[in-house]
Amino acid sequence: MNLVELLRHHAELIPDHVALLDYSSGRAEPLTFAELEAAAQRAATLLVQSGLQPGDVVLVFHPMSAELYIALNAILRLGLAAMFIDPSMGKAHIERCCALVQPKAWLGSPKAYLLWLVSPALRRIGVRFATGWGIPGTVRWQKWRQRPPHAEIVACQTETPALITFTSGSTGLHKVAVRTHGFLQQQQTVLEKTLQLRTTDLVLTTLPIFVLSHLASGISSLIPAGDLRHPGRVKPGPVLAALAKHSVTCLEASPAFLARVVRYGQEQQQPLSTLHQIFTGGAPVFPDLLAATQRVAPQAQVTAVYGSTEAEPIAHIAYIVMSDPDKMRMLNGGGLLTGAPITDIKVAILADRWGSPIGPFDANTFRQACLPVGAIGEIVVSGPHVLTGYLHGQGDLETKFQVAGTTWHRTGDAGYLDAQNRLWLMGRCSARITDQAGIIYPFAVEVAAHQHANVKQAALIAHQHKRLLVLECYQKPTSIELQQLADELAWAHVADIRVFKQLPVDKRHNAKIDYTALHKLIS
Repeated sequence: MNLVELLRHHAELIPDHVALLDYSSGRAEPLTFAELEAAAQRAATLLVQSGLQPGDVVLVFHPMSAELYIALNAILRLGLAAMFIDPSMGKAHIERCCALVQPKAWLGSPKAYLLWLVSPALRRIGVRFATGWGIPGTVRWQKWRQRPPHAEIVACQTETPALITFTSGSTGLHKVAVRTHGFLQQQQTVLEKTLQLRTTDLVLTTLPIFVLSHLASGISSLIPAGDLRHPGRVKPGPVLAALAKHSVTCLEASPAFLARVVRYGQEQQQPLSTLHQIFTGGAPVFPDLLAATQRVAPQAQVTAVYGSTEAEPIAHIAYIVMSDPDKMRMLNGGGLLTGAPITDIKVAILADRWGSPIGPFDANTFRQACLPVGAIGEIVVSGPHVLTGYLHGQGDLETKFQVAGTTWHRTGDAGYLDAQNRLWLMGRCSARITDQAGIIYPFAVEVAAHQHANVKQAALIAHQHKRLLVLECYQKPTSIELQQLADELAWAHVADIRVFKQLPVDKRHNAKIDYTALHKLIS
């Protein structure tokens, strides 16, 4: 079944229900499910008239907006695949991605077309659509408004490609992740059960795949103002204004975005009083952020969600159920509590052999290989919404393995399961430190350091054969504060603590420490 059939169903069942409330242009622009369907039908006509056929790939360079989801609806309903590349990764990344998957068409904003000047791969794409003002050599995307509707929805198989993205490369080379129509429907079902939203909810979200899931579930989404490609720099004032004006009931955001909103709410003494649910994920969610969020949104259930490109979600936990012993454990090297795995996924812990292929296993051998409660190792997962492979198998040898015919995914994260079957994160397997003091993973120290209110970012690395803790603080810490932190972390054998004005983080979520860049900064 084509995923778009779910959207058409809502257009027929709840035509006047708001699908999207779009603030991306700075002013509120509501779009109902019926209007979304009508717009997508006309946009589909423009794509067909431009010569696109089922199976073709459309490269999309467009920020989150109603226009993006009109285009995505039109692309998917024709059996095309939408391809997304993060332009912040640079020209070389774009060239590699377009070599791996060759798009037939390109849809981009005028700003995105600046990339055309520097990228030979983009200039080779024959069919080009430009939003906004016209650009020579392109078809003006807004011409869809004058086209007749194309009501047909192409029948798709479970394995028909729908979305094509590229992994961040944090676990090695960039790999091509292909989400099929069947996979997206499985993921949408899992997200429905995990988030448990109501049809009356209005969700302010900065997570693109969550918007698509909400549309498929008949849930209204608000897209906030600001450049969501840089969540750590979004201006929080307009976000809080939108939350209050529209009585938003749910907020979904990356930790960097949420931290800015929460800190602004605290400074302005402006509580997030309409929210009853807050979900944050896409990067490590430390308990200090959850606590601060709970204080500024006292009526909300604040939940951290753990997942990855290949498996979203894996586990989640509400801050309210974190006990005092849990918090003490995190203060003393226990890592980051992410909660119980969701019911639709299987999680196991294997000995950390990251970087070396493993398996295949039969069922009995796999059970014997799984580590016991409390033992730290490599987190592996399987389930209906876990990607079973990458395009052309590139990257499968390093990240996939078989257990009695079932594909499991290696997350590249280290962690353990406790006696309550809750998952704890210790950091990336590749960031493990082995020295004379033993083995330590970065989250053991970083989570503890985050308990100090002045710490904005923390990273534990090995430097010159010693353990070095690097901090980014809201205010310059005093020597007394640093000594107090050093005393508290004596168990971790940290040789030195340094403070930098800014630590390098990932470009997508602005929240994950970029350890490779940090090592270069230190040296």
